[in-house]
Amino acid sequence: MPTAAPPSFLLVHGAWHRPACWGPLQDALAADGLRSHTVALPSSGPQGTPAAGVYDDAEAISARLREIDGPVVVVGHSYGGIPVTEAAAAHPHVVHLVYLAAYMPAEGESLGSLHGREPSGPVDPDGVRPPIFEDPRTSLYSDVPDEVAEWATGELVVQSRRSFQEPVTRAAWRTVPATYVVCEGDRALRPAMQTKMSANAAHVERLGTGHSPFLAAPAELAALLGRIASGATES
Repeated sequence: MPTAAPPSFLLVHGAWHRPACWGPLQDALAADGLRSHTVALPSSGPQGTPAAGVYDDAEAISARLREIDGPVVVVGHSYGGIPVTEAAAAHPHVVHLVYLAAYMPAEGESLGSLHGREPSGPVDPDGVRPPIFEDPRTSLYSDVPDEVAEWATGELVVQSRRSFQEPVTRAAWRTVPATYVVCEGDRALRPAMQTKMSANAAHVERLGTGHSPFLAAPAELAALLGRIASGATES
């Protein structure tokens, strides 16, 4: 019998980022014979009124999934884990979820509530936030080569406040197998918080990188994702 093709990957970026951040990882996946796709989240970048939020991002992910043939492993990084959690349960060809140093909320939780910051009023309909890190080089790209980190920092965009406030209404990890990848050198999302959220996942892996392993160690991350995808097709 012919061997089934491995799943492709849908790579979902985090807050303040755009799909170009995945370029080195996509190259590494391609070198391993693995296909990948990206999606641009509308909450990242210039906003209209009202600004885009979690549900707009989830719909963008859903629309992208409808365009992809065959089984898919969805990888959410950082904030990207929130709209992935909202969107992925509705797509039967999603065979696995990977939370990469990512938020992994339960129903009713938002990024803000996971940090203990309940909104004091209505969701902000049109506000944006610039990158909150005084030194993104240290917080986001601590172990990324200088030239790559300089490029990545220059690519950061504004992020809608709404995306940090809206709670998820469903949790895809309850019905889709999930792996949490804890980044042990992360200076943006504390490893202790990642470890706490990883209790929602069926499997936990660890990388010794900072917050952005797709830039710091793309070959290592590609190899890990390939192993996760192989397990997803065998299970």
